[in-house]
Amino acid sequence: MNPFLNRELDLAGPATDALPVTPSDDTDLARVAIGLFVETGGTIRILTAAGGTRSLRVADQALLPLGVRRVFLTGTTAAGIHALVLA
Repeated sequence: MNPFLNRELDLAGPATDALPVTPSDDTDLARVAIGLFVETGGTIRILTAAGGTRSLRVADQALLPLGVRRVFLTGTTAAGIHALVLA
């Protein structure tokens, strides 16, 4: 049984999918992420859901609980980035 069927998606609940991110200076994510998971730490430069551009240093296996519209190529050294989304 799938506990996500017939359930209203809620920002307070868990993400329902994790999509690989290809950093880009020009293109937003296909869906605004409710968070990011980063496999290999480094710097990540993002455009937040609120419209702010931020550069953050993250560790390996980091979970970043922040709404994100874009992960920039320029300024990002972290790798293995996944967008946590509500599908």
